[in-house]
Amino acid sequence: MLLHQLIDSVAASDPERTAVWFEDEVISFAELSARSEGAALAVAGITEPGDRVAVIGENHPGWVECYYGVPRAGRILVFLNHRLAPAELASILDRSGATLLIGPRAELDRVQPLADRFPDVRTTLDLDQWTSLRQAARAGHSRVSVEPEVAGGHPAWLIYTSGTTGSPKGATLTHDNFSAAIAASEHGRPVSVDDVFLYTFPLCHVSGYNVLRLHAAGRPVVVMRRFEAAEFVDSVHRHLVTSVTMTATMVSSLLDHLDDHPEDRSRLGSLRQVAYGAAPMPPSLLRRAIQALGVDFTQGYGMTELSGNATFLGPDAHRRALAGAEHLLAAAGRPAPNVEVRVVDDAMADVPTGDSGEIVVRGAQVMAGYWMDEDATRGAFSDGWFHTGDVGRLDAEGWLYVVDRKKDVIVTGAENVSSREVEDAILAACPEIKETAVVGVPDPHWGENVCAVIVLRSRSTIDPGVLNDRVRQRLAGFKVPRHVVAVDELPRTPTGKVLKQQLRAWLAEHPEQIGSRR
Repeated sequence: MLLHQLIDSVAASDPERTAVWFEDEVISFAELSARSEGAALAVAGITEPGDRVAVIGENHPGWVECYYGVPRAGRILVFLNHRLAPAELASILDRSGATLLIGPRAELDRVQPLADRFPDVRTTLDLDQWTSLRQAARAGHSRVSVEPEVAGGHPAWLIYTSGTTGSPKGATLTHDNFSAAIAASEHGRPVSVDDVFLYTFPLCHVSGYNVLRLHAAGRPVVVMRRFEAAEFVDSVHRHLVTSVTMTATMVSSLLDHLDDHPEDRSRLGSLRQVAYGAAPMPPSLLRRAIQALGVDFTQGYGMTELSGNATFLGPDAHRRALAGAEHLLAAAGRPAPNVEVRVVDDAMADVPTGDSGEIVVRGAQVMAGYWMDEDATRGAFSDGWFHTGDVGRLDAEGWLYVVDRKKDVIVTGAENVSSREVEDAILAACPEIKETAVVGVPDPHWGENVCAVIVLRSRSTIDPGVLNDRVRQRLAGFKVPRHVVAVDELPRTPTGKVLKQQLRAWLAEHPEQIGSRR
């Protein structure tokens, strides 16, 4: 199914049903369908078939109409993360070859001084200009006729990866990719007939496929401009939200807010399910969240290149974990029926059950490739299997566990150390620490040493020696941090992933920070 058909079918059968709530704006399926038609006509009038149309800015209903309208016109929607620096944005505009750029005037002004770096952009429209153009295009047509004819294998979205392990690459996602991702999620995280979904992520993220899957089921989506814990509570209460997807960082912020404002707990009464993803959630935080919120929890493992989630850990598994099978709190679930997952060695041979290797995935939801990058695309696939770059293992029951990013495994004295394992141990042993990121730092003798970068809770302190003694009770000695560095905050992507490459670069530039040793 083509993306715009998801909303057109609901608009035809139940036109007044609500599709989107955004602040005080309410948009029905009929209105969203009409806006997507206008968007398709607008971009068709000023771009060529196959052109890339870029959008930038905080969450806004205009981006949802572009979700459907730009691919409807046979053009490809390019997402720009407004939190990137102007030079980074210019690089993506150049690599994508976008010919049209839409965004708030302030964002356009921010990148305009670098316009010579993205010469393909012929037209820029601020939000007011875009709205006027879309409305005018729609007003002159009773029916939409967009050329060329669009097929399921046509690229719909172009999303540049977060760049946590290197330069961002443009994942090319087709209509068919999203159809497969929606089908996978319907198995792993079905939409209820009365669901009201709260969207907390930036709309420039692949998590936007959650908007598609809710609309495919004819259910409304509440879009937040940006995540703030107090606003989250207000949105749940105001719209009687039943389900939400959050990052570990968002969950932590919400729990801290509820600790400071316990009266807000009663305002979350409609909430039935919290899904988490995008970055690992430490078991200690997950345990705290389940106890504090008293709702069902689900997890999805996926990434941009998979058009969404490929494996799911449902409420039953979480309840089983709380009943004693605590190892499941660290699991990423099982693959959906239309997805194949293996854990392999460097020769693409399956590793023994319980052993670690790289997670590879095959299925219809896997991206078409990296935009205009044949070498990266070729390197990402082996006989149709996509290399995720994640290290994982499968247990005897078929549960997948994500151990670490392949490039985040620390090799010290010929021993492999999972940074995530050390992070979980630190957070479980040290309540004084709010969050941590563990990275490897060069050492002339051991190759690398384990370094823990920590963020302390307000008014808390901890001696590095105490931290190491506690961690040593949980992990082997070679996994215990040799360095502990305290910072005010960790560098993150908008969806909560810690930018470890940035941390490693900062530590290399500031060796004086690596002073606390065990």
